[in-house]
Amino acid sequence: MDYKDYYKTLGVARSADANEIRRAYRKLALKHHPDRNPGDKQAEDRFKDINEAYEVLGDASKRARYDQLGASYRAYRRSGAGPGEFDWSQWMAGAPGGVRVEVGDLGEMFGGGFSEFFNSIFGGMAGGRVETGGRSRGRDVEQAVRISLQEAFQGTTRTVRVDGRRLEVKIPAGAHTGTRVRIPERGETARGKPGDLYLVVEVEPDPQFERRGDDLYVDVPVDLYTAVLGGEAKVPTPGGTVVLTIPAGSQPGQLMRLSGRGMPRLREHERSGDLYARLKVEIPRHLTKRERELFEELASKKRR
Repeated sequence: MDYKDYYKTLGVARSADANEIRRAYRKLALKHHPDRNPGDKQAEDRFKDINEAYEVLGDASKRARYDQLGASYRAYRRSGAGPGEFDWSQWMAGAPGGVRVEVGDLGEMFGGGFSEFFNSIFGGMAGGRVETGGRSRGRDVEQAVRISLQEAFQGTTRTVRVDGRRLEVKIPAGAHTGTRVRIPERGETARGKPGDLYLVVEVEPDPQFERRGDDLYVDVPVDLYTAVLGGEAKVPTPGGTVVLTIPAGSQPGQLMRLSGRGMPRLREHERSGDLYARLKVEIPRHLTKRERELFEELASKKRR
């Protein structure tokens, strides 16, 4: 197993603070996002690496463990030993003792899961879901649940039936397709401890908002005169309509960022992604005689 340098992946120094790491991640994730690079396998792989690096460096406890591992690994390499001889066993998540680890939901979100390195070293920290083996235990059970984007924005509940009993389960704000909500000891029963129940979330496509990670994109109609002269436009957000100032000379398709108006972050509810208003400039189909004269006058001046 190879050591992965997450600092190098994000292009930041080991001394970088949380804000520097977050800025680097956002910049790289936007550049390599699959939606911006359709069919580009290299960009898709890079995107997964970037998100894995941020999953570690963006979490204080994982970063502390990673830094300890890194110091040990660098000292080992300075001794002149080869990379294949490093003893990984002391760093394996959940070892020893027959522990089963469930990796958090970001693996499903970005497709293909995390790397072997992440799963071995950080799997047991990827959401705190570690269960002890060595006892008779029932099988875990999964149920799919569908929610709307608005429910994902606000958080919601679902009622499920388990062994004839009704359970009301809270789905946290910021959930995305692939998020797994664990209900301990509500799975299949056995002689010993019951297994767990997992609700696997699917967020339905929204007719208005396009979701990319925690960021949202929405089309905002703007009339030609506002685009040319400047003005204001109403922008829908999941939290309500806001008024956006449109600068003079705005172009069709131009993106305008509304900071913090996107989806809540699943593990950091006090923070949210951004919302991008995509300007759709509406060209008038029918002109009055006077309007046509004015446009012709402008066109003639431009030709001179």
